[in-house]
Amino acid sequence: MYRSTKELSQMTDLLMYEREYWPRYLHIAGVDEVGRGCLFGDVVAAAVILPEGLVIEGINDSKKLSAKKRDALYEQIMDQALAVGVGRVDAETIDRINIKQAARLAMKMALDQLVVTPEFLLVDAERVDCDIPQQAIIKGDANSQSIAAASIIAKVTRDRLCEGEWEAQYPGYGIAVHKGYATKAHREQLQLHGPTPMHRRSFLKNMEIEQLSLF
Repeated sequence: MYRSTKELSQMTDLLMYEREYWPRYLHIAGVDEVGRGCLFGDVVAAAVILPEGLVIEGINDSKKLSAKKRDALYEQIMDQALAVGVGRVDAETIDRINIKQAARLAMKMALDQLVVTPEFLLVDAERVDCDIPQQAIIKGDANSQSIAAASIIAKVTRDRLCEGEWEAQYPGYGIAVHKGYATKAHREQLQLHGPTPMHRRSFLKNMEIEQLSLF
């Protein structure tokens, strides 16, 4: 759905940052990641370039949306975006380089998957290691449509891995339900079975889990 400049200027400012930079940069990529706080699995990032002037109704921070709404918006973003890239960094790498650097690496990998080269980046509270000019935005997934779109792509991608491939690979841990976060049920399964190769050992070391063998 496209709107006039006047209509855009009256929007609540999910397009405030985009409108600031569109006069100078046609292709603006929103970048975000999910899974930073999980005990299990990859950190997943997405980069999304939306057409100038496009308004996606109902878009918001992925954490504030129902799974059904995220899935619907995922399909709409994939259909209407100029380009979408996804990057994943596994638990072994997270343990080796730390989660902050792993999240940044996943973002860089997502950018590398774009079929359209972005001229400017809007990033959720981070900096991506690249030469593309960029702005970090605190709570960017709630303040920029481009970042919110990236948040949704990353969240749905990771959730589908949890519900499909990873749940099938490690049944009995409840990955499809808790998505790798440190819920009570997840901690209980760790106590019972111990960690899988996809658990982040550096995260588990900081947890008080009785009888948990890390190695």
